Amino acid sequence: MTGLKRGRKLNLALQGGGVHGAFTWGVLDALLSDGRLEIGWMSGTSAGAVNAVAVAHGLAKGSAELARETLAAVWSSVESAGVPDLLRLNPFWTTFAKAAPLPQFTSLFSPYEFNPLGFDPLRKVLEQHIDFEAIRAHRADDVLIAATEVATGRARIFRRKELTVEAVLASACLPTIHHAVEIDGRAYWDGGFSANPDLITLCADSPVRDTLLVQLNPIRRNGLPKTPRDIEDRMNTVTFNLPLLKELALIVEAQQLKRGWFAPRDDRMARLKAQRMHLIEAGRHTAGLGSETKALPDNGLLTYLHGAGRIEAKRWLERHGADVGKRSTVDIAERYFGSEPVALPPSAERDVISGETASGAQPTSATETSQLKATGSDGR
Repeated sequence: MTGLKRGRKLNLALQGGGVHGAFTWGVLDALLSDGRLEIGWMSGTSAGAVNAVAVAHGLAKGSAELARETLAAVWSSVESAGVPDLLRLNPFWTTFAKAAPLPQFTSLFSPYEFNPLGFDPLRKVLEQHIDFEAIRAHRADDVLIAATEVATGRARIFRRKELTVEAVLASACLPTIHHAVEIDGRAYWDGGFSANPDLITLCADSPVRDTLLVQLNPIRRNGLPKTPRDIEDRMNTVTFNLPLLKELALIVEAQQLKRGWFAPRDDRMARLKAQRMHLIEAGRHTAGLGSETKALPDNGLLTYLHGAGRIEAKRWLERHGADVGKRSTVDIAERYFGSEPVALPPSAERDVISGETASGAQPTSATETSQLKATGSDGR
């Protein structure tokens, strides 16, 4: 890892994936313990949101080491809480759930039936370990948490000054397991349906020019799914990857314009084209895991994924850490879209210029307009 310099910043884009987010925990654990790259803005969805606020809590309290401790405490509590806690509220559901896998169980009963009181074990975990008041008060790089408005299907991006337990619960609200989360009279579901995570706001608004995407869901899975379980798994993967692919396509479009005759004239598009992208993938560790494992925490699985995340992060730091601040270490166009140029309708570019993400997200709060921050002169 020679060549790494303390103080260079790196944005983090943390994809959702339920229990598979333990892989991201491992990645963050390695980055924080290495200590030679500072964390810039963070954008997280679902499990990515949980990881983001755990890191934000530790940094707000004063140290990267405390951020590592908070991550460990949160995931330890997730393992001891989890879905079984809400099932134990009703002996009938406990017996039934043991006999039926979670997808079959949730296809027969809605959370309003098997969990009428709206019990969510994640609330207890967050309240126990995360000081949201400290996060909101901390004058530091922004934290973006995505949720999906049930009425419109559009993404709502909660920023640092808006972060609460409810915002994170909304971001992680799978509608087959939990009641919709209401905030200011609006109902929200998991942010993975609309921004997984929000890359456009992160890359266009942050003054930090390097972004690391931690991707949990594999983009490509070979073979045609034919069994009910395999079809369900593939539908899950496609659904939660689509928002990410849309936003990556916009970034690629901006960077293709950079190489052509015409350069983007708008500040937001210019910031997208200037973004240096990096990637750590969990795919080879999660591709063989069924979608039901995302909702059923198990100590063995959490330990495995955390270890895998640490290994992949250390490998990335060894190979590419010195490139941060200099160049991208992944070709987004080739990696996600092959060699074909990415062409989006003009409306997509207009959305970015007007301050919306590819998924239709309003990257700011309902009452604030995003203020673009000037790019720093310190090489970020």
